[in-house]
Amino acid sequence: MATITMKELLEAGVHFGHQTKRWNPKMKEFIFGERNGIYIIDLQKTLKMFKEASKFVQDLATDGSQRWLGGLLTNWVTVQKSVKRLKELDEMATDGRYELLPKKEVIKLERERKHLQANLAGIKNMNRLPDAIFVIDSNKEQIAVREARKLGIPVVAVVDTNCDPTEGDYVIPGNDDALRAIRLFTSKISESIAEGAQLMTDKQVADMQAASDAAQAAADAAPEYHSEEAAGVDPAEDISMEEVLGPGTHKKPVANEDADVPKVESQTV
Repeated sequence: MATITMKELLEAGVHFGHQTKRWNPKMKEFIFGERNGIYIIDLQKTLKMFKEASKFVQDLATDGSQRWLGGLLTNWVTVQKSVKRLKELDEMATDGRYELLPKKEVIKLERERKHLQANLAGIKNMNRLPDAIFVIDSNKEQIAVREARKLGIPVVAVVDTNCDPTEGDYVIPGNDDALRAIRLFTSKISESIAEGAQLMTDKQVADMQAASDAAQAAADAAPEYHSEEAAGVDPAEDISMEEVLGPGTHKKPVANEDADVPKVESQTV
């Protein structure tokens, strides 16, 4: 399972939330305090919840689930039409039909095929909806999040202090605007998926070997996957947030929990 450390989170600026006037009270439990009008996210909770989310996606990959590119879920019908068109153009390029067309037309079709190939090659043979989606900023991606929840698809989401954490099944409190923070989370989640896929491959190989061996030999040869394997926080990472951030950080949110919650502008995907 992919690991993440307090040092990595701090260096990526994951602890910086939004201005105190732009917050969602539902994020209160994930806020450590406030500094210079900016909410500070409790990175101890980020570490814990990242570990849970990471294990979830690795288990999915181990079971043979596939990743899904962001933005495709809510455009399923359109995407399927584009995939069908890509397959048609691939066939035309290999079955001799290109040779029957004018050169100008072939150039046009080939340009279209390359464009579709660049965007859809990875999902050309996928014929079902995903087993989970991973999003950065559940506010910005609210259409995909709500559609996934409607379809019963688990949502893994990085949520900032202005987000609603109840919209995700596995939420990771953290800065969803800083490029370094986004790169950190996406790379670590990708690692978990890759490791899960490798576990699945190893298991398939072991199963094939087991089929030709005696029952006891098969049991001894089959690799074991320990779900409780430590992955995120070790004793060395049990760092005090007060120690890290210094005395200038106020521990409690200054905003009134009962105050009117400002509307967060959403963006249509």
